[in-house]
This record gives sequence, C-alpha cells and structure tokens, in this order.
Amino acid sequence: MTLPVPHQPQPSSPALTVLALGGYGAAGSYAVEHLRSRGHTVTTAGRDATRADLVLDLGDLAAVARAAASADVVLNTSGREDPRVVTAATGAGAAFVDITATATYIAGIEALDLAAPVALSVGIAPGLTNLLAHAAARQSTLPLDVAIVLGAGEQHGAAGAAWVYGMLGQSFVDPATGSPVRSYTRPATFDLPTGRRRLYRTDFSDQTTLTAELDRPVRSYFGLDSRFATTSLAALTWVPGARHLPTSIPMPGGERWYLQVRDAERVHGSATGVGQSRATGLMAALAVERVRAAGAGVHHLPSLMSVEDVDLTVFG
Repeated sequence: MTLPVPHQPQPSSPALTVLALGGYGAAGSYAVEHLRSRGHTVTTAGRDATRADLVLDLGDLAAVARAAASADVVLNTSGREDPRVVTAATGAGAAFVDITATATYIAGIEALDLAAPVALSVGIAPGLTNLLAHAAARQSTLPLDVAIVLGAGEQHGAAGAAWVYGMLGQSFVDPATGSPVRSYTRPATFDLPTGRRRLYRTDFSDQTTLTAELDRPVRSYFGLDSRFATTSLAALTWVPGARHLPTSIPMPGGERWYLQVRDAERVHGSATGVGQSRATGLMAALAVERVRAAGAGVHHLPSLMSVEDVDLTVFG
C-alpha cells in the first residue's frame, strides 16, 4: 500500500471568482468572509433575498448552471444534497466544493461523470479527520479509530442540527465488515483533554472514505461536548420516531470541538477549536483555493493537501 506524500505548502492562490451556495449560513458565512479577506470575489446565492447577493433556487438546475458559468469555483454550504446540482455546476465549467458529511450523497457524487474537479471530505469531520488519519497511516499499519466531539451549545444552523438528529435510529453499513450498525451504538472510550469520554459509532463519511483509501478498518465515533447530551442521543436512538424531534430543542454544552485519531497502541494526532461552523468554513475556503488546479473528478481533501498545510492554531 502506497500512501500519498504530504503536499508541500503552496503559495497564495490566484484570485478566484466563487459562487457560494448558502454562503450566508452558519458555515458558509465564515468561508465567504475568509475568501474575501484573501482577495477572492465571492457571490452568495440562495433563496433568501434579504441575505443573498444572488437569489437562486437550487431546484432550478438551469439557473444553477447559468450562475456557475461565470464562477471558477462553486462552494456548496447550503445543506442541499442533490448530485444534479453538482452536475449542473461542473457541466458549466466550474469546480465544486461541498462540505457534506453524508456518505450516501458522497457516493452519489463519486458515481457521476464529472466535467470538472469536485472536492469532498471538506470541513472538520470529514475533512480534518481525513487529514489526521492519513498522517497517522504513515506511522502505523493498524486499524484507526476517529473520535469526533462537537460543541452542543453552538448554533449549527438547521442543516447541522437536522443531521445530528436525523441519525437517530438509523443504520449504516460498516465499511470494513459490511454489517449494519445503528448510529449512537457500539461505544468506545477515548481519553480526551476534557477527560475520559464514551463516544458512539455514527454515520460519518470519513470512515467510509478512509477505509477504502487506507486499506484498513477506520471507525468514526461521535459525541457532543456535553456528556448528558451524548447519553441522551444514545438513548433516543432506540425510541421510534426520535429522529423527527424538533431540531430547535436546545442541548447543554459549549462551542469547543475535539478530534482525535488513534490506533490500538497510541494517539497519533488531534485537533481542537472553538466553533465548528467557523472551522468548517475555514477548511472549505482552503479547499476552494486548491480545487481549481485539480483534474476533473472527485478529490477528497487528502489529495489536495496534508495536515501539515493547515495552521491548527487558527481554530482557537
């Protein structure tokens, strides 16, 4: 097995024209702010006429293609997961970056015949987790466990909250064994900066991508920074219909997130920060600057950069 060689730091990206779908949302606004601060021209797009630079219905694929035709890169932070939007944008000649964490949506994009480059596994999980796992795999040949702890107290936006609740009671296919796994079950214990934590298997796409790329089992475990909130999710996953609970129900917790990658012998890498929406936006902005130079087709984040290319201190 040959692992990718870490990328060398690259000079600043030439100025790009970016179309940011949902660029006024929780993660998108941070990506837009960062890209503009680096000299890129960014147009936010969506149905909210009071916040978007361009009013755009993503269900109107012809309109998406027209808008994408004048952009170097389309960044999707809208939460809409429709492979036809990807096809419309790339068919118009734009590169595409998506912050999705949904494995089935990623698989749908990977099955497309793409006319331009598409960056996936962009954010902190997936995203930073993938970079940390690739770095760990250069030091270890053992299976890897990925710990993901997100801040329960942050306002994630409707899409993020719906994703956390939407996994309740749902099963996914373990990429290593092919067996079904119910989300928020099969716990494992991790030693984190906040102490020993019990985290649960969940349907993060990084484990699917990494198991294939690294040719070994990779398992993702998830929890919220609040132990009570995490335990509640593990209990609710057995309650019929719990995934349809109102996403506005507040949970106790803060805004700090933690990532860790380990094998059976030791911890190989970690990252932490305040505000996962901000961190996701910053990682998405990095991907936007890298993807345009890639070839047509799907590129997961480790094929565009390595963890050494990321200043982990910027996350707070």
